Amino acid sequence: MFAVGFAITLAACNNNQSASAPTTTATEEKTTPVKIREDEVTYKDDTTTLHGYVAYDEGTGKKRPGILVVPEWWGVTDYTRSRAKQLAGLGYIAITVDMYGNGKIADNPKDAGAWATPFYKSAPLAKSRLDAALAKLQTYSQLDSANIAAIGYCFGGAMVLNGARLGEPYKGVVSFHGGLMTGVPAGKGNIHGKLLVLHGEDDKFVLPAEVAAFKKQMDSVGADYTFKSYPGATHAFTNPDATALGEKFKIPIAYNAAADAASWKEMKEFFGKIFRQ
Repeated sequence: MFAVGFAITLAACNNNQSASAPTTTATEEKTTPVKIREDEVTYKDDTTTLHGYVAYDEGTGKKRPGILVVPEWWGVTDYTRSRAKQLAGLGYIAITVDMYGNGKIADNPKDAGAWATPFYKSAPLAKSRLDAALAKLQTYSQLDSANIAAIGYCFGGAMVLNGARLGEPYKGVVSFHGGLMTGVPAGKGNIHGKLLVLHGEDDKFVLPAEVAAFKKQMDSVGADYTFKSYPGATHAFTNPDATALGEKFKIPIAYNAAADAASWKEMKEFFGKIFRQ
């Protein structure tokens, strides 16, 4: 079921356990100040307790699109929450998705790999976690339930693309430097929304052959997808801590401010289009 580079790709996902995205990063939003509400929430998938974070602007009573934010293989970190908060600042309601349960966060690659592996082996298990997060989001009166999207980083990027392949009711999916081919087939008519794949052209873990296989698969089922690659960008290019962690773990990952800013802009424009339809 695994892509050829699965283990290596996961090892490249960025471990940012404690630091929020700095206020000076390229993705800092220049929007009118809003009153962001931040809720730490618990919810269930069968007998597993999950811990999420929900963010939205409580200064307006308007319903707004909902975004699932699926983290890197380390689990839901402050970095993941910072992205959800940014989305709230853009006028969405966002929830981080606890894939592992009980809010578990890995602090080493061995644990992260062990915890991520079941979700690559069992696409239905991954789908169940996504569905549970969406069900929790649907308890919020601020949600426009007809307009749902999902974004993911590294491991999370692979998970949201698999969710689309499995027929999740998303208007759009955005993968940031995520895995592309994980053994989950894409049937004609299964993918209901549009896909945006944001890829580092110098990514050493998602190789050209995987990119080509992904495009071939999407073309074969008539998927509506856009693939953007950024010259000079490596794996984990959106995370400000990637350069230091790449050096620490001797892996070719690095933050790229230009690609970070460009990919976030692409996502914003993508959402602006799909939610107007």
